[in-house]
Amino acid sequence: MLIVKKFGGSSVANRERIFNVARRCIEDYKKGNDIVVVLSAMGDTTDELLELARSINPNAPKRELDMLLTTGEQVSVSLMAMAMHEMDIPAISLNAFQVRMHSTARYGNARFKRIDTDRIFHELEERKIVIVTGFQAVNKYDDYATLGRGGSDTTAVALAAALHADKCEIYTDVDGVYTADPRIVKNARKIDEIMYDEMLELATSGAKVLHNRSVEMAKKYGVELVVRSSLTSEEGTVVKEVVKMEKMLITGVAADRNTARISAMGVADKPGIAFKIFNTLAKRNINVDIILQSVGRDGTKDISFTVSEDDLKETLQILEEKKEALTIKEVTYNTNVSKVSIVAAGMLSNPGVAAKMFESLFNSNININMISTSEIRITVLIDEKDTDKAMVAIHDGFGLND
Repeated sequence: MLIVKKFGGSSVANRERIFNVARRCIEDYKKGNDIVVVLSAMGDTTDELLELARSINPNAPKRELDMLLTTGEQVSVSLMAMAMHEMDIPAISLNAFQVRMHSTARYGNARFKRIDTDRIFHELEERKIVIVTGFQAVNKYDDYATLGRGGSDTTAVALAAALHADKCEIYTDVDGVYTADPRIVKNARKIDEIMYDEMLELATSGAKVLHNRSVEMAKKYGVELVVRSSLTSEEGTVVKEVVKMEKMLITGVAADRNTARISAMGVADKPGIAFKIFNTLAKRNINVDIILQSVGRDGTKDISFTVSEDDLKETLQILEEKKEALTIKEVTYNTNVSKVSIVAAGMLSNPGVAAKMFESLFNSNININMISTSEIRITVLIDEKDTDKAMVAIHDGFGLND
């Protein structure tokens, strides 16, 4: 059996945890399995490297940031290989160049194009545990390109798909997927199994347990995921296409604080203006989420939308540069907002889900600024200070702790 195991930064944060991960991998290796391990950078290494970069140059080129940030995973994989050798187990660490993990050219948020598997299969045939850097790839310029926060999950799923692995296990500091973040909602329940679509919506809406692109890729290639804790032997949450259990009305609640609201004020009230604004942003790979357009008045209208706070600076710069062409009179923004979402596979066949969510927020005196919906998700934009209160209110309102 070929098993891909991914461990996050908290799982390899220090010497003790590195050896803990090594033992868990060796346990499956000794059962005769082929093991490929994907690692994130140790602990808070990525944040520390970003802080160091900002101290040198607050506007550092993204290419140079990627050169810097990829060093974190190389430290993790090399130390893990050393730990396994110390335990008399043959292991080898490989980075994105050595495996040859090809990606698009965009620095900071690259996407995989293909993975060469020859080197990994060669090392597995030598009965070695193969330890691969997560979060990074190589673009057409032979430069490192990182995959965005949480990208090591995507590395693991991409490898599992390319290698036709029998299992893909994602280890983290929680023992599965919960109905809400258990650090905020104390009575949140662990979910035994969840559908790809539900997990994708939760991940996209701010649940940190899995990277949204990893779930998207798992669904596309039929890779069944198991999310479990690296610190305990508890059974985790299985992410797959079809689940056996009777579905609850609401699967979970998630929040995303990394959000900014932008308003383009006084744009011309005529056909094509919204297209021009969002097409301009799309050409620069800026993802827009909730959109609200006001009713036209005096020949103008206002268009508000949300973007990731990471993209705020670039978005404002683009809109200012194109202000005249896009007929924008003024651009305003607010970073003191967050998105709170519910994911509900049973929403279409159960009227009143939105009303229940809004009632829960009303009962806690929380104001809604914007609303967005999909087939299985409802998202509201609220003041950031109300985020935790909103999550608890919605979770309790739907009885998710029962």
